[in-house]
Amino acid sequence: MSADSTSELAYLSATDALAAFRRRELSPVELLTAVLDQAAAAEPVVNAVVERLEEQAFEAAREAERRYLGKGGGDIRPLEGLPVAAKEEHPIEGHPHQLGSLLHAGDVATATHPVIQRIAAAGGIVHVRTSTPEFCAAGFTHSKLWGVTRNPWNPEYSCGGSSGGSGAALAAGYAPLATGSDIGGSIRIPASFNGVVGFKPPFGRVPAMPPYSLDQFCHDGPMARTVADCALLENVIAGPWKGDVVSLRPKLVLPETYEGARGVEGLRIALSVTLGDHPVDPEVAANTRAVAEALRTAGAIVEEVELGWTRKTINRALMAHFAAVMGAEAGDAVAAAPDLVNPYLRAFSEKAAAETTTFAEGLVLEGEIYAELGEILDRFDALICPTTSIPAFLADDEYTETKVVVDGVELDFYLDAALTPPFNICSRVPVLAVPSGFASNGVPTGVQIAAKTYDDETVFRVGAAVEAVRPWAYTADRRPAAVRRP
Repeated sequence: MSADSTSELAYLSATDALAAFRRRELSPVELLTAVLDQAAAAEPVVNAVVERLEEQAFEAAREAERRYLGKGGGDIRPLEGLPVAAKEEHPIEGHPHQLGSLLHAGDVATATHPVIQRIAAAGGIVHVRTSTPEFCAAGFTHSKLWGVTRNPWNPEYSCGGSSGGSGAALAAGYAPLATGSDIGGSIRIPASFNGVVGFKPPFGRVPAMPPYSLDQFCHDGPMARTVADCALLENVIAGPWKGDVVSLRPKLVLPETYEGARGVEGLRIALSVTLGDHPVDPEVAANTRAVAEALRTAGAIVEEVELGWTRKTINRALMAHFAAVMGAEAGDAVAAAPDLVNPYLRAFSEKAAAETTTFAEGLVLEGEIYAELGEILDRFDALICPTTSIPAFLADDEYTETKVVVDGVELDFYLDAALTPPFNICSRVPVLAVPSGFASNGVPTGVQIAAKTYDDETVFRVGAAVEAVRPWAYTADRRPAAVRRP
């Protein structure tokens, strides 16, 4: 197989691959070979893969091939033969579960995450597992255990975090589908930085394992390069599960196809470029407004709105919550082995420990934050805003000393450059992150689409329209720098 044909197969969408499988024009073994070859070529630069499962993946691909040929018995399942990159945070029984931490180096999982169980049951093939920051506690992806994961579009920049390895793997052509999780933007930040699609489902839509299944800020969800592919994976992983008391019944099934630009005719869409008082890079702002204008041209009624949110209030609510949950876990790790943890984990632990807002006071703030968003969503079908206020963080910086400056404003905390945490606070609101364009440094930018609580279908409807009117398809002449062939 030539380098060009390998690259073309590696960027095939999941829905197109399934159609080619059914027509017997493509074998699951051929697709798996192509994405693994692509990963082998790009990994020296990108560094997104922490475990390869090639032997079992090829065995599954051969089984899928037999099913498509009608020789192996069994029905064709929803993800039959599709390679899926899995975030290492999602445990697989008998495989390493190290969470990007030297403290857990060599640990082996004793159970499999329900998301992974469902992918396998649907015929999906987990062939690679992807990198995270330590304990998934950063908006970038590097650690003492796994090194730096870089942005395939411009390796000087970060792929985001904490699902950064999954985002980079999608952008670099390692898989058409990937898993992620999001407690403060960990699906949506990498979606923006890598130019892919990521969905933060409303709380309870996708099951998880305790204790984080009980944390309303935490959401497991799908990532892909297209809106339809993201919906395909969401339909597989969503639904009630016996091990998760908050998993929702009945299961919601998203439409398999969308109307594209016509899907937003007559919809009322709110636009907020600053989402309160966030300073926003001019290129990010321009791309966000371009998305809004494209939707307006497609027939949506788009109106700019103001929110009274402030970064200070959002941070107080966020850190009051984290201090009691994720921050406490980080603090225990820092106390146990201060020389082994990454500096950013130590800084996060200290920030959480220093927060004086109590958990109860944080709940009051959470209610006030949602009240304002709820008022807007009562008047509009959806809200669009930037995903992050800058195109990307630098790949090699831990931001323990460096201050992020956005449009001349120095941020108190680097993660204030993400406009994602308010929607973890407003956890029942579905949010789809899609690309909005590119910045001058070659890195993608993105927008978030939020809708009323549990109205998942609307965010996919609007996302499909954005994809139609402002397409981001990975064409042969628009591929990340890390995978371009001479």
